[in-house]
Amino acid sequence: MYAIVEIAGQQFKVAKDQKVFVHRLATEEGKKVAFDNVLLVGDGNKVTVGAPVIEGAQVGAKVLQHLKGDKVIVFKKKRRKGYRVKNGHRQALSEIIIESIVSSGATKAAPAAKKAAAPKPKAEKAAPKATPKAETKKAVPAKVEKKAAPVQDLSTMTVAELKAMAKAKGLTGYSSLKKAELIKALS
Repeated sequence: MYAIVEIAGQQFKVAKDQKVFVHRLATEEGKKVAFDNVLLVGDGNKVTVGAPVIEGAQVGAKVLQHLKGDKVIVFKKKRRKGYRVKNGHRQALSEIIIESIVSSGATKAAPAAKKAAAPKPKAEKAAPKATPKAETKKAVPAKVEKKAAPVQDLSTMTVAELKAMAKAKGLTGYSSLKKAELIKALS
């Protein structure tokens, strides 16, 4: 008897007493784990195919150990550019042994029980209902009058500030003037 089962996002063809290396499982070493995503079960000439999974089918396994896979070297290079990057990677794996394959009648593992949320206290007074959009009036902001800028002492300003002020007043030919000439022109 064999089965095709999805374990940790990958599909494996498994048989009883077979050892399989899969992506790291969250189960501790020595614990049993059951996989419900059985896609196909074959028993001699009888083959059962799921759509997409077979209801009631289950593969039971035991986690033997957690380990790291062989080192894989990732080397990148762009010729004539002096670009070379070398990285290594070791995949986190779990070694499992398949203990049982059940084609029908298995019950799904119960999901983790969630804590019951405490009921929220009811508000004593209901919030006032919003008025329809037709009845609401938008507040029109009052016109703000610009106040005249306080007169500054031009001799304390920098050349850049003086040039900006000359530009704002619409003066031309100010870019080549010196500080004293700018002050004279702005006065």
